[in-house]
Amino acid sequence: MRVLIALLLGVFFLVGVGVYVLTQMRQDAAGPADGGVDLAEGPGIDSPWWSEADRLVDVAGQPTRVRIEGPETAPVLILVHGFSHSLESWDAWAADLSADYRVVRMDLPGHGLTGPDPQARYSVSQTVEFVDGLMDALDIPDATLVGNSLGGLVSWRLAVAHPDRVNRLVLLAPGGYSINGVTEEPVDVPIPVRFFLTQAPEPVINAATQALFADPARMPEGMSGRVHELMRGEGVGEAMVERLEVFTLPEPSADLARIAVPTLIVWGEADRMVPPSHGPLMAATIPDARLVTYPDLGHVVHEEAPARTLADMREFLEAP
Repeated sequence: MRVLIALLLGVFFLVGVGVYVLTQMRQDAAGPADGGVDLAEGPGIDSPWWSEADRLVDVAGQPTRVRIEGPETAPVLILVHGFSHSLESWDAWAADLSADYRVVRMDLPGHGLTGPDPQARYSVSQTVEFVDGLMDALDIPDATLVGNSLGGLVSWRLAVAHPDRVNRLVLLAPGGYSINGVTEEPVDVPIPVRFFLTQAPEPVINAATQALFADPARMPEGMSGRVHELMRGEGVGEAMVERLEVFTLPEPSADLARIAVPTLIVWGEADRMVPPSHGPLMAATIPDARLVTYPDLGHVVHEEAPARTLADMREFLEAP
């Protein structure tokens, strides 16, 4: 079982939680025909994870769960979660940052209450265009992008593809360099990984979620039960498998060198998912980058030590 977990967590970039998707989401999530924001007050999605700050936004035919908090006129932060996660990944950071910033979070396609994409657009480049489209739908001309793992990969690639949309980057253990044989070509998704994403029992989910933390005791209480329940949303596990089937990591150096905005790179030195050695490589390649590492933290530093990591985050955001 330990081998299965290590294989799963090494193949893809993850933060380790999905969110429950109900069978009736499609009907509830129908957005406006022009692809704009659906701001109508209504029942939303009947789920314990739906909050009053949530709304459904149509992004190119994908009904998307979005949570927006903080002053309307404040600078915008867009927080992008990792593979198999959801916007709840950012709860601790958002509670603090929303006092001074307009904090926007979403469930990526194939995740959480957003659920499967009807057109199965799961490649990294398609996810970059999804976030760009969400910014259009929300009338956000530019923002600071903050991403963990897969979300970090999507964030810095958006800064390369659409440099006018990003004014700063905060990358937490981001994807970039090749790992586990993934290059510009996808790798086959092993049968045990498919099983994990679609059928794994709670003890396996619990062990995999603990592996995201340097100290499993820091994992929030009840998190593994939530992970197990919410990954079983209709079509979510299958969508994650489909994403892995098209997931690539082409050599990134030339693109990283094109990033033209201040960048904070954050890494836990006890990260078992994405090698911490990638941090110095990335920091040396991005022209205006700062690297901060934490010896005692793992892959999800923003969840394992929110207060400590927020201090570095705020110092970066407040710098001229």
